[in-house]
Amino acid sequence: MDKNRQGAEVPGNRHYYSSRYAGRAELRSKPVLEAMRRIDLIVIHCSATRVTQDFSVKDLKACHLARGFKAIGYHYYITKDGHPHRCRPEEMAGAHARRYNAHSIGICYEGGLDANGKADDTRTPAQKRTLVALLRSLKADYPDAQILGHRDLPWVKKKCPSFDARSEYQDLQPLVLEQ
Repeated sequence: MDKNRQGAEVPGNRHYYSSRYAGRAELRSKPVLEAMRRIDLIVIHCSATRVTQDFSVKDLKACHLARGFKAIGYHYYITKDGHPHRCRPEEMAGAHARRYNAHSIGICYEGGLDANGKADDTRTPAQKRTLVALLRSLKADYPDAQILGHRDLPWVKKKCPSFDARSEYQDLQPLVLEQ
């Protein structure tokens, strides 16, 4: 058994996707750059772009730099084709959920608005598959982390990520034992 960054024992190869995602293993197997932070939240976002609009990683970076960030604020970005992009090391605090960045991982998918600009779950089947695989991989390292949509955080008035992440991924949530 290997140990994850928080000291819990986990099966070996915890950083790798299933064979369905062969070739993408490098996404989560980068060397640790600094001491790992405590992670208790995984926050899912959408890019709030129309389903008819392409919004590449390059576009996302330009948008975040224009807003005054030093880099993309999310740790991972999933484009419409289902390709996951590592945008920020997990060891580095994100810039995606005010007051929660220090202890969360941020994942964003391309889309979130229908053709008319209204909030809508526009995830492609490829994005859904990749998101589940990425969440499972992250949960191996952070088994006690809650999975939430950006909209589930207090004071957030947005509909981001345009679907109910908490209920959709309830089978990946930590078990809570009743007293």
